[in-house]
Amino acid sequence: MLTIRLSEDTDKQLARYCEDEGITKSAVVKEAIALYLSQKRRSKSAYDAGVDLFGLEGSSSSDLSVSYKQKLKNELRAKNAH
Repeated sequence: MLTIRLSEDTDKQLARYCEDEGITKSAVVKEAIALYLSQKRRSKSAYDAGVDLFGLEGSSSSDLSVSYKQKLKNELRAKNAH
């Protein structure tokens, strides 16, 4: 069981809608919650949407943001090793 408090205006709009459609308030609320939850499951955060792409542009390496210091040191050593 669930109890919710609605503003007077929202409650009136819901009652009007239910009367027009011939359905109960409970049915509308159940459908609204089901719709809300299904949309939330389908939507991804910006991170989740791009996680498989991060760090790969042009290098095919996914750890550039983690290992850049070591890579820079290696490049400088190689450049100055002559």
